[in-house]
Amino acid sequence: MSWLHDHPEVRNVRCGAADLNGQARGKRVPRRFAEKLETEGTRFPLSVMNLDIWGEDIDDSPMVFETGDPDGLLLPTERGYVPIPWLSAPSALIPVWMHSEDGTPYAGDPRHALANVVARYKALGLTPVAATEMEFYLIDDSGREIRQPRSPQSGKRRPGAEILSLRALDAFDAFFNDLYDACELMDIPAEAAISEAGTGQFEVNLEHVPDALKAADDAWLFKMLVRGLARNHGMAASFMAKPYEDYAGNGLHTHFSIIDDAGNNMMANDTFEGTELLHNAIAGCLKGIPDLALIFAPHGNSYERLVPNSHAPTGICWAYENRTASIRVPGGSLKARRVEHRVAGGDVNPYLFLAAVLGSALIGIEDKLKPGPPITGNAYDQDLPQVPGTWAEAIEAFDKSAIARRIFDPMLVDNFVLTKRQEMLNFNELTPEEQLDLYLDTV
Repeated sequence: MSWLHDHPEVRNVRCGAADLNGQARGKRVPRRFAEKLETEGTRFPLSVMNLDIWGEDIDDSPMVFETGDPDGLLLPTERGYVPIPWLSAPSALIPVWMHSEDGTPYAGDPRHALANVVARYKALGLTPVAATEMEFYLIDDSGREIRQPRSPQSGKRRPGAEILSLRALDAFDAFFNDLYDACELMDIPAEAAISEAGTGQFEVNLEHVPDALKAADDAWLFKMLVRGLARNHGMAASFMAKPYEDYAGNGLHTHFSIIDDAGNNMMANDTFEGTELLHNAIAGCLKGIPDLALIFAPHGNSYERLVPNSHAPTGICWAYENRTASIRVPGGSLKARRVEHRVAGGDVNPYLFLAAVLGSALIGIEDKLKPGPPITGNAYDQDLPQVPGTWAEAIEAFDKSAIARRIFDPMLVDNFVLTKRQEMLNFNELTPEEQLDLYLDTV
């Protein structure tokens, strides 16, 4: 209990795991019981890992009544204790992940799904290096309609886009100071913050780490942190894919490269084109997009973002230094060649998202796929294969996908499909106001 010993101010501990929607599920325990939690873990039903977005059981799920709704064993991850700076009483979170009764990893846990993909890279002597770009809105949701919050400095609202505006950042300087202080405490490697294209929209980049599990942990914890801190500042923070009809949606992009055991970037060879492995990975990502769209756009609102000319890619293509493409190879140093996957919305589960991206890239590497030529110009104006445009199409594609079952355990695929079909059925009965309320600061 060295961390708790060094932090006597901590009064209580939470343990939490990410379910298939990325929602934190867990328990609150007094500090004096933390040692048992560290050494023995805790228990709750396996079915909790695939509740719907309302937190309800999935109808006809084999994980519930058919098998007696058995418990699983939640054990601490390698992350260890993390402070919870948005709570009033000093508290800490210990992330956990689900195991079966015999201690083996539970295949329906999204963090284990990502760990399995990473292990497949390791078997080839490779390691993915990943970073995420986290877009979110700060929102005043105190009235009947959502809007940009007033500046704490001027008391004014500034409607309209504020792309890369220092004024917009400075208007919420107290919030961002608290955010960066909290990221430091939580070991979340937050880099640059920018004002984005929407009113009250911001992006914070998390730095590259040679550990995809840590990158996903960082993204998952960052979303909880931003939402919690925003409420402390009298606002909501939303990673919802499309909170405003008339403004750009929130994306969650990842940049990734692949290194060998000596730390060499296997995508770079000091040429503009990059290596064969770079092209293999791009081809795998392109092949995976239509089958894995349900991972990249998991909710009813997600498809409001995926429309042409809206800063979200809709054509399945790749390009060098072109933000209209779904797969982009950024500019900069040739030694830093990498892939940017631009399809996903801010509402994704970071574990499933990185597993899908890195898993599809790995398929491209294993099968030595070729991506075809890169596009030039505006992808929206070209005749290209399209990302599935509806939730129903994405659910059906994921359900039938051999690629999905090559990346994820078939049980996880089946559970996710059951979850999304139940959500779609219930979502369609909601009014637009109820849909907004459901997702605003949940996803």
